[in-house]
Parts: sequence; structure tokens; C-alpha cells
Amino acid sequence: MALAAPRWRLRDAPAAWLLIIPVLALFSVAVVYPLIETIRLSFFDIKGLSAPKYVGFGNYLTLFADPTFRNTISTTLIFTLGTTAISVSIGWTLAMLCAFAPRRTLPFRMMVFSAFGISETVSGYMWISMLRPDQAGLLNNLIGIFSPGFSYAWLGDADTALWALVVAASWSAVGLPLLLCFASVQAISKSVLEAAYMDGAKPLSIMRFIMMPLSLPGVRVAIFINLLNALRAFDIIFILTGGGPVRATETVGYFMYRESMTQFKLGYGAAATVILLIAVLIVSIPAIIQRTAGAK
Repeated sequence: MALAAPRWRLRDAPAAWLLIIPVLALFSVAVVYPLIETIRLSFFDIKGLSAPKYVGFGNYLTLFADPTFRNTISTTLIFTLGTTAISVSIGWTLAMLCAFAPRRTLPFRMMVFSAFGISETVSGYMWISMLRPDQAGLLNNLIGIFSPGFSYAWLGDADTALWALVVAASWSAVGLPLLLCFASVQAISKSVLEAAYMDGAKPLSIMRFIMMPLSLPGVRVAIFINLLNALRAFDIIFILTGGGPVRATETVGYFMYRESMTQFKLGYGAAATVILLIAVLIVSIPAIIQRTAGAK
């Protein structure tokens, strides 16, 4: 006989609220209030210590008329999509290769994932030593083996700074897709793989026609998380380039910091923050809906 589901009892409500109120209070102080205050500030012209002046949607209109901000949007798209595509592609490929020998590749997977645990600040200083403009930089030194005396300012040239930043950010982001995709591959039924081997399938065919399609749930989660991480990236940009040269590596998040904290235009910076929030919601809501529908 099936057990009846426990009924909600009214006397349990005080205990439930007692448990949830501290969480709601902390969430309200740490998230809700700053969010509401940021949206409110975006409708005011606030410069330094001067009195706020209500301008309505003036900050937003100024933002989209600002060529610097429009360039910042394109830079954000390149950085976000480039970092996500590189990190997820490499992590997905490594996960499928490691799945053929899970125990032997354990140390390798631990090494790759450890880069994900390194803070962006530490990672940034590591890449500074590798991308130094003189011959003491690791990359210039390696190229100098084949071209003696070679030196190039990878982070000082507007044509290469953004791509160098994408590579540096991708390096530390590979570990998470590797972990998620490897878990998805390991969840594939052993009988499916054994049947493929018995039918004479080659490892490359197994990877292409079995592992890749069945590991897509992990890939989708990895894309979602890495997109959000790339959108909110700040530390590594601040350490490596500071948004330069000539604001060539300035994302929306860094634009918000520059306008609010160095130019003291708090309302203008708050408007940029709201734009970034909308971009995060555009990325997040479809993924959340899909995951919720899948859970049902």
C-alpha cells in the first residue's frame, strides 16, 4: 500500500519562518537593497559630492549615444563568447579523451581543474610574467628561440591585447567544463559503450556518435556558468590591462568601475550596471527555465 504524502500542518509554519527569516534578511541586505539602490541611482546625475539631479532615462540615452560604451559592448561580446567557446571546447574535448582512461588521467584532470581554483588576481600576475613585452617574458622567450631578439608587447598593442586577455581568462576556465563534461560522460551506461565496442566501433566514432551527444547536458551547464563568469569578469582585466590600451579591453563591468570609481559619475556607472544586469538575466532566465522544465 502506497504511503500517503505528509500533510502541511499549520503549527509547523512558525518553525519554517524561523528558519527562513535569517536567510531572507541576509539576502535582502546583500542583494535586494543594493539592486534597488543601483536602479534608483541610474535615474540621477551624480557627480562627486554634488547634489543628485533627477534625469530620468537620460543616463541610458547618453550611454547608447556614447561611442566608447558601444565599443565596450562589442568588446564584452568578443571577450565573453571567445572565453566561453575556447574554455568549453577544450574542456569538452579533454573530458572525452580522459574518459577512455579515467584512472590514468586522474592526476592530469586534477592539474587542469586546479587552475579553476586559482583566483583571477593570482592568474593575472602569472600571465603578466608570461606576456611581458621584453625578452624576459616567457612567450617572447620561446619565440626568441626561433627568432633571436624577438620582443612584442602583447598586452600593449590594441590589436592583440583583447585576444591575449581571452586566452588568459580561458586558461583558468577550462577546469569546470572538464569536470562537468567528464561527469556527463561517466554517466553514460556501460552497456551502451560495450555494445559499440562489440559492433567494432573505433574510439573516434564512439567519441563522435555516443559520447558527444550524451554529454550535452554537462556542456550546456558549462556554457551557462562560463558565460556568466565571463560577463562579470573584472579582476583579470584590472590586473593585465586595466582596460587599455586606449580602452581596447574594457568590458561593461570595467566601464562601470571606471565611470563610478575613477570618474565619480555614480549615476552613469549605475546605468551601465543595470545594462550588465539585463545581459546576465538574458543569459540566465532561459537556462533556468530549461533546467526547471527538465526537473519536472
